[in-house]
Amino acid sequence: MKVDPETGPAHADGPSDTARLASDLRLAVSRVTRRLRQAHAVGDVSLSGVSVLARLAADGPESPTSLADMERVRPQAMASTLAMLEQRGLVRRTPDPEDGRRSSMAITEEGRAMLAERRSDSVHRLWAALDEFTPEERAALASALPLLARLAERL
Repeated sequence: MKVDPETGPAHADGPSDTARLASDLRLAVSRVTRRLRQAHAVGDVSLSGVSVLARLAADGPESPTSLADMERVRPQAMASTLAMLEQRGLVRRTPDPEDGRRSSMAITEEGRAMLAERRSDSVHRLWAALDEFTPEERAALASALPLLARLAERL
């Protein structure tokens, strides 16, 4: 099968609509993420840190290894993220009661407060932008959310 660098894999009936969708989706999501990231002050918690805090807030304490697996990052990268979060008092490390060599990470009250503030800032920015969309456009975006969540889990 021929692969066009601009449009992706080609089929007998022309360029792949799926390849074009993948490319357009990647670009759109990257732009949204970048613009939300740019709105936060230098020294703020990274997006990976916020993701870990959100996971700990939703799911409860986890081992660093489990967090690395769930976030799909190398253990070394997770160790670095957790060290930064721990240094800022946003997570706490406790020994595993069954195996003292292992540890468990949990979000602190400071971490919950920072997460709520960060979410609030991002939500307000998104809210202001979405307020300029028509009700039909907002409904279309809302209907795509379950698909985007499923896509994120499969990546």
